[in-house]
Amino acid sequence: MLRFCHWRFPPSHAAARMLSSPPLPHSHSTFSGVGENSSSNVGNSKPELLFPQSQPHNLSSSSSSSSPPSLKSTVAFSNAGAIRQNMATNSQYFSSRQEAICSDLSSLVVVSFYKFADFPDHADLRKPLKDLCEELRVSGGIILAPEGINGSICGSRESVERVLAFIQRDVRLNGLRQVETPVSPEQEAIHHGHSSSSPLAPGEDAPFRWDHVRVKLKKEIVTLGMPSVSPIERVGTYVSPEEWNELISDPETVVIDVRNTYETRIGKFKGAVDPCTTAFRHFPSWVEEQFALKQQGNKTEGVVEKEDKAEKPKTLPRIAMYCTGGIRCEKASSFLLSQGFGEVYHLKGGILKYLEEVPKTESLWEGECFVFDKRVSVEHGLAQGTHKLCYGCKQPISDEDMEAPEYEYGVSCPYCYSKKSEEEKERARARQTQFEEWGVIGGPDKGRRPATKPDSPRKSNEKLCSSI
Repeated sequence: MLRFCHWRFPPSHAAARMLSSPPLPHSHSTFSGVGENSSSNVGNSKPELLFPQSQPHNLSSSSSSSSPPSLKSTVAFSNAGAIRQNMATNSQYFSSRQEAICSDLSSLVVVSFYKFADFPDHADLRKPLKDLCEELRVSGGIILAPEGINGSICGSRESVERVLAFIQRDVRLNGLRQVETPVSPEQEAIHHGHSSSSPLAPGEDAPFRWDHVRVKLKKEIVTLGMPSVSPIERVGTYVSPEEWNELISDPETVVIDVRNTYETRIGKFKGAVDPCTTAFRHFPSWVEEQFALKQQGNKTEGVVEKEDKAEKPKTLPRIAMYCTGGIRCEKASSFLLSQGFGEVYHLKGGILKYLEEVPKTESLWEGECFVFDKRVSVEHGLAQGTHKLCYGCKQPISDEDMEAPEYEYGVSCPYCYSKKSEEEKERARARQTQFEEWGVIGGPDKGRRPATKPDSPRKSNEKLCSSI
C-alpha cells in the first residue's frame, strides 16, 4: 500500500513562512528551540529554520551611513540569497512530486484478482464489501463462494487498493493473485458516465460502469461442476511468463487452451490445442475423451491408442495449460492431477501477465486476448485491441464480421444470427431503440417511481359514489 506524506503547509507556503521568519537575536543556532540561547522560544515544539546573518543591515538608512556594509554582512546576504533559491527549487520539486503522486492515485486501473480458500462464511462479506465499493465508486463484478473469491474491479488506484486491502484483512483471503491493467482515456470516459459511443446501458453488467458493482454469491468462483476438485489441496506447477516459451516449444509438451471457443477464436498461443468448449464445465468430459481416460464400447479415443493387452498403457503426456488470468487453470490443473497426469504446468498470471511482460518480438502469442469488460480485447503490452462486442450475444467481433449481412448493430452478428429467433431479434431491436431514444434500456423512468400514480378503477368508483 502506498503511504502518504501530509504537509502542515503546502511546500510553497512553508518556504514563504520560513523566509519571512525574523531571526532570533544573539542566537548561535540555526533552529529555534535548539541550543542554550533558545529561551525565547520555549514551548514551541515546531522549530522554524532561520538564516545565519550578522547584525541586520537597514537598507533604508544607507544614506545616513557612508560606510560600506561589512564583509560579514555581505556574505550573510549572499548565503541568504542562495538558500532562498534552493528553497524555491525544493518547493517546486515537492510541489511537482505531490502533483505526480495525486495524479497517479487518481488515475484509473483495472485489477483482476482471485484466491481459492476455505471460505464457508463467504456470505458475511457481501454487504460490507459492496458498501465499500459503492462508497469509493469502484465498479466491476466480484464473486464470493465457499471456495474463495474472484473479481475484476475498476476505479482510482487509491480506491482499488483500499478495496483489496479490505478483502485481505481476512487472513484466508490474504495474498490475492492480481493482474493490473491501465485504463485508456476512452475507458475513463465510460467509467465516469457512459459516452455517446457506448452502446451499453446503465443496466448492463460491465466493470467500467460508473458507481456500479455487483457482489454475487455462488457455489463456485469458477464453475467446473465438480466439487471434489479443490485447488486448495493440490494444483499444477506455476510457470512464469519468462519461462513459458521454452516449455511450450518442447515437442513433448501438449499445450491446452482452457478457455471457450469465442475466446480462442480471436487469439491463442502458437501450436495450442483448442478444446472447442462453450463453457468451462465441459472441460472434464473433453479431457476424458481426448486422452481416453474412459473406455467407450470396445474402442479408445484420443491420444492414447488401442494397444495389446500384454503391453503397458502409454504414459500420459506433459501438459501445459493457460487461460486469461490463471483462475481456470487452477481448477483444470487440479482436475488433471486427480486423473493421473504426472506433469501439469500452467502459466502464472495467465495470458494477461504474459502480454504485459513478454516483448512482442519474443512472443509466441498470436492474435488478441478477449477480456470480460468494455475493452473487449487487448494486445501486447495490454494495449486496446481491435475487436468490438456483439450486444446480441456478447461475443467479440472483428471489422470484417461487422461487414457481414448477418450483422445488425445491437441485435445480431454472424455468430448468433442463426441461433436467434425472429422474436428474439425484435426484442433486441426494441431494446436498442430504447437506448438510442432515452439513453437507457427500459425508458427514461427506468428504476424510478412515477411522480403520480393513476387512480385505480376501485378508487374512481369510490370517489364517484361519495360525490353523488
